[in-house]
Amino acid sequence: MNGADAVAGARMAVGTFTVWPVRVDRVDRAVAGWAMCWAPALGALLGAVTGATAVAGAWWGWSAPLAALLAVGLGALLTRGLHLDGLADLADGLGSGRPAEGALEVMRRSDIGPFGVITLLVAVGAQVLALAQLLEASPWAALAAAVAAGATGRLAVTLACSPRVPSARPDGLGSFVAGTVRPLPAAACSAGVLALCGLGLVHSPAFAAACAAGTVLGLLAAGLLLRRAVRRLGGLTGDVLGALVETAATAVLLVAAAASGWL
Repeated sequence: MNGADAVAGARMAVGTFTVWPVRVDRVDRAVAGWAMCWAPALGALLGAVTGATAVAGAWWGWSAPLAALLAVGLGALLTRGLHLDGLADLADGLGSGRPAEGALEVMRRSDIGPFGVITLLVAVGAQVLALAQLLEASPWAALAAAVAAGATGRLAVTLACSPRVPSARPDGLGSFVAGTVRPLPAAACSAGVLALCGLGLVHSPAFAAACAAGTVLGLLAAGLLLRRAVRRLGGLTGDVLGALVETAATAVLLVAAAASGWL
């Protein structure tokens, strides 16, 4: 274990996954592997900010949907909309029906097509409404689920960077981080995210279990999307990573919201 690599990886993770400008003195695949392992912790922090914003908005007097909308918007702002952009681009690429090279060319374009627009509307709408339902159930439930969702979304990225997943292109973020995360660090990150689901205990033990179930289902959904992307595109790209974040995070919020209505 190299402490310098870990620090550089943390800096790279902040610069890659958030809007904050961070100077990274060295960037190589060892550092990239650390960055992908830091991603779930960073996602948990971003989720905490999103959840706290929603709770503060509801306390201020806004309706739950309005507070949730502004909180989700802030989360997108803090990540430069990077993950949502990736989700839209992947939807357009897969929806184009073109072979791998054609689909990748569609994903490179700066515009958003109909598949991307519809996917963004559904994903953001689902996140907002799920977070609003959680707020109505309990502010603690909303905060715990937001943390779990943020961490799980980035854990999907960590797991996607295993040696078994190739890159679809010879350049770009996907090629740089593909295969950089080994099984042991991936397992440690997974255990850490599942432990974070214990924050749901502030609402109820059953809700903590629901957050953990949401994490598992979110990773499963992201895994299925990754499998589809690899088959259609030939491997990993930066857009695929962004789509995995949004897919897994949305699934966690949906499961937690459903559980809040049962518990």
